[in-house]
Amino acid sequence: MLAKNDNALVTANGQAYLRQLLWREFSWHLLYHSPDFPEQPWNKRFTKFPWLKNNRMLKLWQRGQTGYPIVDAGMRQLWQTGWMHNRVRMIVGSFLVKNLLISWRDGEDWFWDTLVDADLGNNAAGWQWIGGCGADAAPYFRIFNPILQSGKFDPEGEYIKTYVPELKNVPAGYIHAPWDAPPLVLAQAGVTLGKTYPHPVVDHAEARARALKAYGVTKTGEDAADQAYDHE
Repeated sequence: MLAKNDNALVTANGQAYLRQLLWREFSWHLLYHSPDFPEQPWNKRFTKFPWLKNNRMLKLWQRGQTGYPIVDAGMRQLWQTGWMHNRVRMIVGSFLVKNLLISWRDGEDWFWDTLVDADLGNNAAGWQWIGGCGADAAPYFRIFNPILQSGKFDPEGEYIKTYVPELKNVPAGYIHAPWDAPPLVLAQAGVTLGKTYPHPVVDHAEARARALKAYGVTKTGEDAADQAYDHE
């Protein structure tokens, strides 16, 4: 017989699972009524969005060489196993689309090629959610901070150490942003930025400001709240 707390856990997990099933069905509903959904933004204000074409940055993202440990861990896990947790999918997706301003379609294509659980409707809806251009999308100003996300969901850096082993000896207090570590700490951990592990390919604060400026072409009346997710 389940204890009260066990019942609550089962209920919470069941609801989370149900939400994912409903999202999948909603995605296929969109795909059925809009067969070009994987190629065209649902929100037509994004049709001429100024995405950047940067094959070098795209490749660094694909191979987990961005200099942001949580992003690199997720992308390496995807390459090695064909899977990653949904939270990490959101983090790496936000990084590609909003930190690098590379089109959600490039991310969608990469996930389609590498995910063992790739689903046409789900994949398109997920990336349009990240890009802010879907039927049920994250607002354009929701830009995940990879450092804060990393500290919140991988506080001891165990996930990072699994897939970015060159950082395995970096203390937990610095593993989410190794460029902030004192030189002695990095030396003791056997890390040389730019050699054994890359420098960050972009500065998050600068990239966020650039994204908000670019996304200005899609602004609506909701935009007074464009600082709401500054610390997410």
